[in-house]
Order: sequence, then structure tokens, then C-alpha cells
Amino acid sequence: MLNDLGQVGQWSVAEGLEAAQLDEDRMVAFLAARRAAGQRRVPGARALAPLLGYLREAGVVPAAEPLVSPLGVLLGRYRSWLLGERGLAATTVRRYENTARRFLQEQASVDERFELGALSGADVNVFLLRECGRVSAGSAKGRVAELRSILRFLYLRGLTPLPLGTAVPPVGGWRLATLPPPTMAAADVQRLLDCCDRGSAVGIRNFAIMMLVARLGLRSIEVARLQLRDVDWRSGELVVRGKGRRHDRLPLLADVGEALVAYLSRGRDPDRARHLFLTCRAPRGPIRADLVGDVVERACARAGLPRVGPHRLRHSLAGELLRRGAGLAAISQVLRHQDLATTALYAKVDLDALRQVAQPWPGAAR
Repeated sequence: MLNDLGQVGQWSVAEGLEAAQLDEDRMVAFLAARRAAGQRRVPGARALAPLLGYLREAGVVPAAEPLVSPLGVLLGRYRSWLLGERGLAATTVRRYENTARRFLQEQASVDERFELGALSGADVNVFLLRECGRVSAGSAKGRVAELRSILRFLYLRGLTPLPLGTAVPPVGGWRLATLPPPTMAAADVQRLLDCCDRGSAVGIRNFAIMMLVARLGLRSIEVARLQLRDVDWRSGELVVRGKGRRHDRLPLLADVGEALVAYLSRGRDPDRARHLFLTCRAPRGPIRADLVGDVVERACARAGLPRVGPHRLRHSLAGELLRRGAGLAAISQVLRHQDLATTALYAKVDLDALRQVAQPWPGAAR
């Protein structure tokens, strides 16, 4: 980079330029001058980006002004609508925004001008068929919801004359048509918990996280959102910040409470952070939801079990409750499902019980 810096300096002096005048366009002109001079192996403009970034960090070159494209402006308005009016989580907003970006880029002209008034249902279906052709049925349903969302936004903002969201066809997929993901045996879940090293601050924190997932069925994002005030020690309850900004209260089991006490007293620094679980390395702050998955996967590796995610433990909890005789309504309350039909998926976990009530196929012995 020092060699490139020296050549840029010589070229700037020859062109009568000050260092503060250097930018991406001037770098392109510098490379063109090197090629015109017959110099071999001239790098591309991207190769000089670190040099320009260093000069900006040193204060020699002013910071670049952000480029705001029409697509960026429209996506910014859409993002604000999703957060402010729809109340979606940040991770969901990113997924919806990515689909909207791909769709809008196809509708833009070369100079990024949008003629959304001429958008038709055929344009929508062409995009949807191509998107769904490379994903599973479950993911295709997500694409449909994401595409309907951006089309609804465009109609509400007056950018399209027709509510084209109604032109998006549904994806064929029937509830209860497939088996849920396999569950883990209760003994294997206990092995995951036992393999946590509770002799270190990280191990104490990870054990508390694993207890919340395995014993209460919390989702990864719900674990990351927990705050100190969500633990009601007097009433023995835990406030869970779930989907759709719902706040549910779950009983704080004794072994889960003991794991939290051990973490708060020995594994967590006594600072003023509001979140319950904090990172163990500087800079200290609330954990991210994906760390919960990392904790579960590392526990699987230590226990010598196949790698699973935290949602598998949630399924396992439902299956264990079902095997112990709990009804679907009780399981639905524990897992905080809004629709009892979602909990009905777990009724298919107990295949032995299903075989007892299955009707024989006509003409075949049972």
C-alpha cells in the first residue's frame, strides 16, 4: 500500500490536486493514467479502496457523502412502516426488506426510476414463481407473506393504483400433512445440561440459558430479550417477551431459578445493564439471539450427540409433556402458541400412540 500511496501522491502533484480532493472518481482517473502510460498489471478501483479508507480515517481526505438512491429512499420508508405500524421485530424486518429489494430492483429501470403505476399481477407472479422455485414449501410461504407486505405498502402509499397483494397466489401446503422435526429423548436433553462446565463464568451463563430453553421452551430471541425485571422472584414467575410484542408469564421452576441465581451471583458482572444475559467478553452487552444456538450446538459437541438447534429442545419439551399425559391446551400455554392448531402438530410426535388408534387399510391386515 505504501507503493500505491507514493504513486498516487506523484500523480496528484502532476495533476495539481490537493490531498483533500481525492475520491473514488479521482482514483479511477489515476488508474486510467497508469494504463495510458503503458504500465502493466494495473489493479482495479476496488484494490485502492483500503488506501482511500485509510486516508479518510487519518483525516487527510474528507468522508464520502452517502449515496441515496431512489431504491434506498423507498426501502427506508418501507422499513419505517414495518417497524412503526406493523411492529415487526428487527430480524423479521431485515427478511421482509431483502425480498422487497429483490422485487423492486427487477421493476426499476437502468437509471433506477420506478414506474410502479404500471405494475401488474403478471409481474408479481413472474417474480414469485422464480423465488419459490429454489426454496422449500415452508420458505415459499414466507416469500408470499413478504411479497404481499411490500405490495400492501405500495398500495397504501398510493404508489400502485390496485391492491396487487390479492394477486399473489397461496402456496400449496396443508397443515398436519407432515411430521414435525424429530425430538430428543429426555435422557439426551439431560446429557446436554450435565455437560455444561459450571466452573467458569461462561459455563454458568450457558447452563442458565440451556435450562430456560429445555425446561420452559423459550425461543432464542425470547432468551436474548430477557431483562432483570422480568424475573419476579416473589411470585416465582418469569415474564417472556414473545412474538407480536406479547408479554406472557410462566412459572419459574425451582431448578431454572437456581440456575439463574448461580449466574446472577457468580457469572454476571454487577453492572447496570438491564438485560439478564450479557456477553462475557468486552465490550459487555446483551447477547444476540444466535448465541443461544451456538450454546446448544457446543453442548451437543461436548455430549457427543448430533448437532441440533435450540428449537429442537422446544419440540422435545412438548413431546415429553405429551408423553406424560398433558393435554394440548396445557402444552399450548407453556409454548405460548396463539393458535391451538399449531400445538396439534406435536400430537403426531407419539407414533406408538398413533398406531393404536390408526384404522386398518382396507384389505390389509393390521
